[in-house]
Amino acid sequence: MSSSHGPCTAAVGAVVTCCSAAKDEEEQRQRLQGTAETERGRAEEECSSAAAAEQEQPVEAVGRKLSEASLCATTNTHEEETEEEEAAAPPKDIDLGPRLSIKEQLDKDKDDESLSRWKEQLLGSVDLSTVGETLEPDVKITRLSILSPGRPDMVLPLPAEPKSSKEPWFTLKEGSAYRLKFTFSVADNIVSGLRYTNTVWKAGIRVDSTKEMLGTFSPQAEPYTYLTPEEITPSGIFARGSYSARTKFVDDDRKCYLEMNYTFDIRRDWTST
Repeated sequence: MSSSHGPCTAAVGAVVTCCSAAKDEEEQRQRLQGTAETERGRAEEECSSAAAAEQEQPVEAVGRKLSEASLCATTNTHEEETEEEEAAAPPKDIDLGPRLSIKEQLDKDKDDESLSRWKEQLLGSVDLSTVGETLEPDVKITRLSILSPGRPDMVLPLPAEPKSSKEPWFTLKEGSAYRLKFTFSVADNIVSGLRYTNTVWKAGIRVDSTKEMLGTFSPQAEPYTYLTPEEITPSGIFARGSYSARTKFVDDDRKCYLEMNYTFDIRRDWTST
């Protein structure tokens, strides 16, 4: 008996063991599948929450970025202007030589006829008895005129003298052509590489930067005038409004003869005079 039932019992046991293992494997597979679905659901929920948060705060994010950009532009404005002015000036490592009085310049290189003629042409009708031995030139920027076709010249004394701190120094019409005319005097010595720089801001943002080389001028009794190229004022709703500006006159030796800050307006039409 025992010998006849032994193999059957073993076979039944093997079948039971296989069924039990298969059941355990199925349960484990279901558990893993359930865990994966739970994790996937949690990830989808987090993505949905993040997307909803981004949709709720787009204006705030854009406003923050614009504010940061505006702050950076305002903070770096003067640094950029200084860097540009230094770039326009002769490099500091270039030796321009000692400054000489006019008499010393005339006495130097007397044997060089071509150089002597150039000096005489540059000096023109300078009265040597009035210049003395002064080394530093005396440059005075006395007047700014704004010229626009079909209108009388707008003459402004320098330095700027607005009627009050709240009023603009002058007003320009949008989309109009204009030129600037500077009147200045030179005394005592030759001024080399006189140039004009002008930087304009609107709402704290730099909108224009101009650098104009006026030239080299010798002393003379009559004032000099310099006329800039024609420009056109901007137009449109975003162009109209108040502007602030800084103007400087410097020479090759980085000596500043005039620096002033002022405000002006661009409007639909010229102001009545």
